[in-house]
Amino acid sequence: LLARGRFPGKSLVDALVHLPLVLPPVVTGYVLLVLFGRRGPIGAWLETTFGIVLAFRWTGAALACAVMGFPLMVRAVRLSIEAIDARLGEAAGTLGASPAWVFLTVTLPLALPGIIAGAVLCFAKALGEFGATITFVSNIPGETQTLPSAIYNATQVPGGDAIALRLSVVAVIIALAALVASEWLA
Repeated sequence: LLARGRFPGKSLVDALVHLPLVLPPVVTGYVLLVLFGRRGPIGAWLETTFGIVLAFRWTGAALACAVMGFPLMVRAVRLSIEAIDARLGEAAGTLGASPAWVFLTVTLPLALPGIIAGAVLCFAKALGEFGATITFVSNIPGETQTLPSAIYNATQVPGGDAIALRLSVVAVIIALAALVASEWLA
């Protein structure tokens, strides 16, 4: 929809999707806590309806990381779809293909490298997420601790420099591999 659709409020939807890129991550984490916490409107409903609790759980860490990485994925997918010649879909339509079939058989396969690149960028961003995660789910070892929070913890204790260095090297290798893979796919 953001790549080819025209609808009222498109700019607002685009801005909302990209908001986590420009907001301080702690603000995003706080908004997640307010909305998805046990007393938040969405969090209370999820708990009473499905028994799902996100705040201060690993599932909440996954949500925070996904929210922070989502704009990068949307951007890559959008650019990939915009790069596809619209006349290909129009040609398929003239041959009797429905819009849904055109999307599934023409647009989606051609956009697949961009979709995968976006997913890789989203994953890489999620690995480095600190602010939203620590605000929404805290830093509970074995439950919600992420790579950045483990590095932060290691730097706060005497003798933790070696652990912080090893974890940082792992983070750099994963991030570099993700960026190279994303560029190669794009």
